[in-house]
Amino acid sequence: MIETDRLTKRYGHLLAVDELSFTVSQGEVLGFLGPNGAGKSTTMKMLSGFLSPTSGSARICGFDVESQPVEAKRQIGYLPEGAPSYGEMTARSFLDFVADIRELRGSNKAKRLEEVIDRLHLEPVLDQPIDNLSKGYRRRVGLAQAIVHDPRVLILDEPTDGLDPNQKHEVRSLIREMAEDKIIVISTHILEEVHAVCNRAIIIAHGRILADDTPDSLEARSNRHNAVTIRVTGTATGEAQSALQSLADVDRVEIGPDETITVLPRQGESLLPAVGRLALERGWQVDELHIERGQLDEVFRQITTAGEEEART
Repeated sequence: MIETDRLTKRYGHLLAVDELSFTVSQGEVLGFLGPNGAGKSTTMKMLSGFLSPTSGSARICGFDVESQPVEAKRQIGYLPEGAPSYGEMTARSFLDFVADIRELRGSNKAKRLEEVIDRLHLEPVLDQPIDNLSKGYRRRVGLAQAIVHDPRVLILDEPTDGLDPNQKHEVRSLIREMAEDKIIVISTHILEEVHAVCNRAIIIAHGRILADDTPDSLEARSNRHNAVTIRVTGTATGEAQSALQSLADVDRVEIGPDETITVLPRQGESLLPAVGRLALERGWQVDELHIERGQLDEVFRQITTAGEEEART
C-alpha cells in the first residue's frame, strides 16, 4: 500500500503540504482533489520521490521514499503534470529509452512496448518527434511511459488533461482495467473523472485533508441529494409549487427556467414516494419525474470554501 505519515512540505514561509496522513490499498483508485494551489501536485511529487518532504514520511509497498528511493521507485509508474519528456526524441525512441531505464530486456521489453503502444493507440505517431505531437498524443506517450514496466503503483497527475472525449473514455477504461491489481492515485480538477474511475476521494485545501470518503458518500452531503424534479402540464406551476412545499421533510421548492419544479429535502430525506402520491392524488399530468443523486461540485465548493475560511482564521 501507499502510506503517508504527517507528510509536510515547506517552501520558505509557504506551507504547501501540512502533515498529510493517509493510506491507499491495492484495488483502490483514489481521486486527489483540491483547488489550484491546494498541494496536490506537491504531494504527488513527494510520493514519487521527485521532491523530498520537509518532514514526515511516505512509504510505497513498504519502501520509504527517502531512505529506500530506488526500491520505492521500482514500484511506481508516475505521470507528472504536463507529461514532460525529451521533445527531440521520437515517441518510439523515448519509450524504448524508458523501458531500458526500467530494466526491461529482450522479449519481455518487446512485449511490454507492443502492449502499451497498442493500448494507447500510439502507432500513428511512433516515429514523430514528441515536440511535434498534439497535446493529447503527448499525454498518451506520458501515460505509456508510466505503465511500460507494469508497476504496482500508479501516480497520475491530471491523466486526461488535453484529451478529447473519445481519448478520455479510452484512458479511463484503461485505468479501470488496471485497478484490480494496482494502487492508483489520480490528481484531477475534473470532477466527472472521480465518478468515472475513482472508488475513493480525498479533498484537500491549503495542504490539509478536508474530506476522505467514497464519491457516493460525498455526493450525499449535497443539498440536492435525493431532490426530486417534476414537470407537470395542465396545472399552474405556482399551485403545484405550493402543494409540494407543504409535504413533510421538504426544505424548499425551486422553479427551473423550463417550468420544472425541484423539491429539495431536509437532510437528504427521500421525497420521491410522497411526491408521487401527491401527483396521483391531485391528478397531475406528469411529463417528467426524476430523483437527483446530488452534485459533487457543490460539495467540493462547500468543503473547500469552509477550509479556506478556517485557514484565514
